[in-house]
Amino acid sequence: MADARINIEQVNGLEDKQFESIFSNVIELCPDAAVQAKKSKPFDSLSAVARAFNKYLDNLSVEGKITILKLHPDLAGKLASGELTRESASEQRSAGLDKLTDEQRNIIQTANERYKAKFGFPFIICARENRVQAIIDNLRNRYNNTKEQEIINGINEVKKICKLRLMGIIKDD
Repeated sequence: MADARINIEQVNGLEDKQFESIFSNVIELCPDAAVQAKKSKPFDSLSAVARAFNKYLDNLSVEGKITILKLHPDLAGKLASGELTRESASEQRSAGLDKLTDEQRNIIQTANERYKAKFGFPFIICARENRVQAIIDNLRNRYNNTKEQEIINGINEVKKICKLRLMGIIKDD
């Protein structure tokens, strides 16, 4: 199967609307990130594109960061119902969240609700870098953090997700 990813020269050659469309969900449900990241063109590498999206996240106010975290779905919450973005569904399947036992699903759902009640946003973890038990362990352990720590942790996980999504779009030469 042919590689459908584009190279950095093609990224730099995209019209604004094309760039915004292609990169609109690199940060979950946040097309404004693509609008802002494109202002850093021309890019010299995939890493430079990732830095532009990271800069967008870093420059957000605390409230803006919380808004980004709230855009993410609960882990395993909407996977079965097909209500996730294509990217989120693929990421959650890669972690095995589509094959949970009833016990695992109950643990994750209960821990997610507890986490959201404490912090005001869903638990974020880069699913593609984790498996089910690691996700459960992180959900339990990170619950003991402060809200400030979890905003930082959540945004750092968003950056990991963003980088992996970019790697699915751009060929790194």
